[in-house]
Amino acid sequence: MEEQKKIWLDGKFIDWKEAKIHILTHTLHYGGGAFEGIRAYQTEKGTSVFRLKEHIERFFYSASFLEMRIPFLKEEIERVILETIKINELKECYIRPIAFFGYGKMGLNPIGAPVNLAIAVWPWGAYLDEEKPVAVKVSKYRRLDPQSIVSEAKICGYYINSIFATLEAQKAGFNEALLLDSQGYVAEGPGENIFLVKKGELFTPSLGSILPGITRDSVIKIAKDLGIEVKEKKITLEELKLADEVFFTGTAAEVCPIGKIDETLINQGKIGKVTEKIKNFYQRVVHGREEKYLNWLTLV
Repeated sequence: MEEQKKIWLDGKFIDWKEAKIHILTHTLHYGGGAFEGIRAYQTEKGTSVFRLKEHIERFFYSASFLEMRIPFLKEEIERVILETIKINELKECYIRPIAFFGYGKMGLNPIGAPVNLAIAVWPWGAYLDEEKPVAVKVSKYRRLDPQSIVSEAKICGYYINSIFATLEAQKAGFNEALLLDSQGYVAEGPGENIFLVKKGELFTPSLGSILPGITRDSVIKIAKDLGIEVKEKKITLEELKLADEVFFTGTAAEVCPIGKIDETLINQGKIGKVTEKIKNFYQRVVHGREEKYLNWLTLV
């Protein structure tokens, strides 16, 4: 990670290396925090944040399930994100807002613990391989059951599930993991949603056990505008491996083609035509080169 000048913490800009918390911070022990991953891109008009309002809406929505009252308004956080990018003089960056229960209370009931909020930004290229389609291993770990958690919330503690799957995949020599849901249907990657292409149509797992990704939503809308039919449904692993094309979506991963699932090659390990079309168009959108989608961009 490339260190930057400042991190915003609880209302103040502080030096990057001075952004510290107490060892007894509640969320460090129990995982009860909410966070977002957001990107800013360089456009002809200047640096712009992609779908900022939607990310902050989800940020507050996630925190609400923890009964966490974020001590700032949504508009204040949006403004501070733009200021944090400016003060660090970045043209493109990844943005991480995180709300967490701080120091002052232990035990599983977090009510009464202080709520802290931090915003950090840094340059971060493609999360997965940018040059060629990635190889994916189906994990032995299942995605957390929706009757045990709130699947549509982006909660810190959930990601231990993703860490297990990632370590397993990378130990086996794969780029990324793929998790099935508790019923054995295709769910998502450790930090990405997944799509498949079959006979020119686009399919993606229906909501219920997956995070409703903002990039996922963007790709669904873009695909429909490009005249590609999109269907949300339960997808079996067999269907996925028989697909013409498969790709991941996510803020960090953007649109990432998948060339191999376990030992099965997808499209001979090459990027497919539909995937490439969506991937290229998505890059045009986030860089402000498509007029119709300019309302998705917030200028810094």
